[in-house]
Amino acid sequence: MQQRRASYVPWAILAIIVVIVLWIFATYNSLVTSDQAVQAQWAQVQTAYQRRADLIPNLVATVKGAANFEKSTYIAVAQARAQVGQISPQVVQNALRNPQAFAQYQHAQDTLGTALTHLLAVTENYPQLQANQDFLTLQAQLEGTENRIAVERRRYNLQAQAFNTQRNTAPTVFLANFFGTEFASKPYFQATQGAQTAPAVNFSP
Repeated sequence: MQQRRASYVPWAILAIIVVIVLWIFATYNSLVTSDQAVQAQWAQVQTAYQRRADLIPNLVATVKGAANFEKSTYIAVAQARAQVGQISPQVVQNALRNPQAFAQYQHAQDTLGTALTHLLAVTENYPQLQANQDFLTLQAQLEGTENRIAVERRRYNLQAQAFNTQRNTAPTVFLANFFGTEFASKPYFQATQGAQTAPAVNFSP
């Protein structure tokens, strides 16, 4: 009887090993799928940001043509756009695995967004711009792009939350940690500092 039981032991051990290997493969593949979903949404965020950056040169050229328009306002937009352009592709590429790189990217984009918000607010003081169809078209496109950016950022956060929940739940967390930064927790977009405060606009001549 004992000999028969002993003969089952190797098979039991083999079955356990097979189950563990299958779990590792299934968990790894699931993490890859979730990671790819986050990266795909990250690409959508970058696309929305790029559309905004592409609209800025025409916007700046239009407001520069307005008489007495505040030079410092459109210079701030141009400088903020240049700062975004100075972020290396490596920083952007590694942002999902590097919270510092992600924060750098977000800060640059938020600075540009704040400068644009201030510029559009200042234009209310220039009737010739409000009567310029080219400017109104650009303004509408920018407002639509800002809405798209907000939507894509929110979708990214949802994908990142789903990944992080899966990744940090036991026992998956032990496997994820084994692969180092390959399955690092994803950072989140935070609300722009001061976003709840409307920009101050000076209408005095």
